[in-house]
Amino acid sequence: MNQAAPFSASKARTIEHFEVLIVGAGISGIGSAYQLSKKLPDASYVVLETQESFGGTWLTHRYPGIRSDSDLHTFGYSFKPWVGAPIATATEIKSYMGEVINENGLDRHIRYKHKILSASWSSAQNLWTVEAVRTDTGETLLFTCSFLWMCQGYYRHDEGYTPEWAEMDKYKGRIVHPQTWPEDLETEGKNVVVIGSGATAATLLPAIADKCGHVTMLQRSPTYFRTGRNAIELAEELRKLQVSEEWVHEIVRRKILYEQDAFTRASFEKPEKVRKDLLDNIRNLLGPDYDVDTHFTPKYRPWRQRIAFVPDADLFKAIKSGKASVVTDEIERFTETGILLKSGKELNADIVVTATGFHLSVMGDIAFTVDNQPVDWAETVTYRGMMFTGVPNLAWVFGYFRASWTLRTDLVAEFVCRLLPHMKDKQAKSVSVTLRSEDKDMPILSWIDPENFNPGYLMRDMHRLPKRGDKREWQHTQDYWVEKDEFPTIDLDDAAFRYGT
Repeated sequence: MNQAAPFSASKARTIEHFEVLIVGAGISGIGSAYQLSKKLPDASYVVLETQESFGGTWLTHRYPGIRSDSDLHTFGYSFKPWVGAPIATATEIKSYMGEVINENGLDRHIRYKHKILSASWSSAQNLWTVEAVRTDTGETLLFTCSFLWMCQGYYRHDEGYTPEWAEMDKYKGRIVHPQTWPEDLETEGKNVVVIGSGATAATLLPAIADKCGHVTMLQRSPTYFRTGRNAIELAEELRKLQVSEEWVHEIVRRKILYEQDAFTRASFEKPEKVRKDLLDNIRNLLGPDYDVDTHFTPKYRPWRQRIAFVPDADLFKAIKSGKASVVTDEIERFTETGILLKSGKELNADIVVTATGFHLSVMGDIAFTVDNQPVDWAETVTYRGMMFTGVPNLAWVFGYFRASWTLRTDLVAEFVCRLLPHMKDKQAKSVSVTLRSEDKDMPILSWIDPENFNPGYLMRDMHRLPKRGDKREWQHTQDYWVEKDEFPTIDLDDAAFRYGT
């Protein structure tokens, strides 16, 4: 449970009020700020961001090769065409976000280096009071807002997840996590072991393979990968025909979404065929003598965990060249010179990179209270993965696993920008969600079904996340292709919404 940290108004020089306070200036926060500024131009708002600049993930991660593993035609915003290669570098994504900020005057609404400590709702005042600290000066600041929009992402940016293995302290080399990649780390000529097999490892390995003495991807279990050109033929053809970039973006975006939907449904309806197609592609890339069964054949069905896209098959080219290799085994313990595996094999390493995931951040690890009572998110039930029982005037952006995160940013933004004027029309100062009479016997379940999707960062902290019901209204379905039609038709006067004056 989050414990509310007491604050004193005397610490702050002023209390600023905004109709809407957006938490985070990453891909979700910037997209939400844009939508709010366009759909409700008279609404006053502020964006508070802990880091020194915008970007979120694309500012935090600075390891070699950092890039998206979703295409930018769908990960990019619906309102701004993406004109580059579909898989983009962090620098390219930040530049794109910067254009959105500059072109729409969003910069004057963003406060950087503002770390939020607590958020307290008062039913008597129908206000959130948000306490923040300036990370550069230590100054305490207070804000009030009528509506709180959580766009802070889902993991802790200051520290990645590294398991505790036996005798790590005896290792004489350097251990680093990609999330906090040191600027002075030199990999040239070194033997590097990258622990992990997700998108980060698949990105990092080919980026450093040419300079390293050798790089090994050490995995406990394999991951599914898709490969293809880092280009969209349809986009190239439309540009040859001098079709406007706005049309290219929309047409290509729709085509990708259609194909993603078909692939996702096939992974549930015909999992063995999808599995075979994915593995046959890897066999074709690595050749008949490579042990694909051991190193690239997961035990779970496709899409039970995220499938990383490898542009131009660069990971597999690095493996085939001999500059990189894959070892599938478990760690027994660290040694002075490397890692001893349970098979008895030892991997010598000058550098060990722990590409082992994130620490889940539930609501930014902010201490929340409602009427002086600490909020335990695990005791709430989610309304469509964006609102929570017992917590008024708050929306949360939690994106998609099987589609681009940003697609849900748009859906939640459209919902919030309908909800706020609806509240004014009703002369309501507060809105919360509550289980209806027909929901009284509804089973209350974990945030997501582990049989549906089960990455490690969710499984480790599932007990901290809000609960879901067995009805669509009371869960984050992870199905963009249905939710894109459902969200615009949400009845704001449904009994699930409780308005207060």
